Amino acid sequence: MTEMLSPFSSSALSKLPDTSQRNRDRETRADRIPDSQDTNGANTVVMHRDYNAINPVPVRVPKKVATAIKVEGKVWFANERTWVAYVNVAVLLGTLALALFNASKDAVARNFAYVYAVISIGVLIYGWVVYQRRITMIRKRDPGHFDQILGPVIISALLFFAVLSNFVIRVQELRRKQIPVPQEP
Repeated sequence: MTEMLSPFSSSALSKLPDTSQRNRDRETRADRIPDSQDTNGANTVVMHRDYNAINPVPVRVPKKVATAIKVEGKVWFANERTWVAYVNVAVLLGTLALALFNASKDAVARNFAYVYAVISIGVLIYGWVVYQRRITMIRKRDPGHFDQILGPVIISALLFFAVLSNFVIRVQELRRKQIPVPQEP
């Protein structure tokens, strides 16, 4: 009588699926695709039973082929394009420094020309280091990160403070000479 009232009766337990077979057939791969091929090495269709499926689901298993990892051309060109962008910024800053040096007669402008020239050389060296590091990563087929977060921020901050200090020094110089500075009405 207790067997009939129990939810775990032998008749109820016999209707449950057999889990012992499922554990023996479980795959060892992370993607849970079974490794099976026919005798000539072609892909085979395997009847694979999903936990929630009522009927086995056919799964086509691809043949594993070992190939060399190929780096696409766009990766190489993207690295070179980044290097050319750093060279472009360095040349523009160098041109600004040279124009400021040649057009100025006072010491303040010449000092800022030197500052812009140093920043230009720093950008050129930084771009070359990034280019070489990425080339090495590409050749080694390293899956690491190619992005540079700190370098562009530092370059932008240096340029911002150089231009800001140039402006502040110029305004102070005009006030010392008592030349009126345009102000809001």
